[in-house]
Amino acid sequence: MTDTHTPTDDQSPEERRKLARRTVLAAGSVAVTAVGVGSAFAATDGTAADTGTGAAASASASEGACYTLTSELVEGPYYIDADKLRQDVTEDQEGIPLHLTLRVIDAETCKPLRNAAVDIWHCNASGIYSGYEEMGSGGGGGGTPPTDAPTDAPTGTPTGPPPGGGGGHQEPTDDTRYLRGTWHTDRHGQVTFKTVFPGWYQGRCVHIHVKVHVDGEWTDAGYEGGHTCHTGQLFFDEKSVLLSAAVEPYASNTTTRTTLDEDTIYPDNGHEGGLLYLKYDRHHIARGVRGHLTLGVEPDETNNG
Repeated sequence: MTDTHTPTDDQSPEERRKLARRTVLAAGSVAVTAVGVGSAFAATDGTAADTGTGAAASASASEGACYTLTSELVEGPYYIDADKLRQDVTEDQEGIPLHLTLRVIDAETCKPLRNAAVDIWHCNASGIYSGYEEMGSGGGGGGTPPTDAPTDAPTGTPTGPPPGGGGGHQEPTDDTRYLRGTWHTDRHGQVTFKTVFPGWYQGRCVHIHVKVHVDGEWTDAGYEGGHTCHTGQLFFDEKSVLLSAAVEPYASNTTTRTTLDEDTIYPDNGHEGGLLYLKYDRHHIARGVRGHLTLGVEPDETNNG
């Protein structure tokens, strides 16, 4: 294609300078466009988009918003105060190893929240929560379904509170505490837990509960004081759950499983709603799964779920 902006011999020096300047500006615009396209492709990568570092994060911050707030969800009835300060919460529970990394940031400033207390808790491969084993003694894998089961769950699920409700807190029935733990975020706002891939029970999809506490104190008894700035749940895509369901001990859980699409507590908004980024060998998921997610929170707010 002919370049209509190329200076010619019959043009004056001034005209040549103007045309040359326009040519440089046009080239610069093409370069900027190319960078923008490259950034767009990079952002489609789950890991890159979730790190919150680099040019993408700076651009978001300049627009007045770093991350969309992670959805606040129901606490559920089986929360137990942070009395197990540990990163490895597995204890003697069998299941697919899960290496879970969470990064907690201030959604408005993009800054990581250092020394925040993060709780996780979830059921085992049979759908039973520690501390509440008597409530899961009815057999059928998950036993009696927890009271956070939605009313419009698949056919056969006992009636519970309204969708998204979750019922009130129930006192523990025993002293077991497997698959529960609390640990502090580092200077990057990051915390890592070792656990197992959760199982399921009637009325709920596969999930992990999570809380973030700030402004408290670390003591020998646990994390005390402060307030809860985030209560949420972490979810697993259907592909990973189907693969896990073919592996023991999950394969022995005969409870009717609610899918992610059927679950009425999952807000259906992807990673913003708690959907984890997962890495695993789809041919050998039993070897282990790595999950991660950035939680954008409002540290000055109280969200108890």
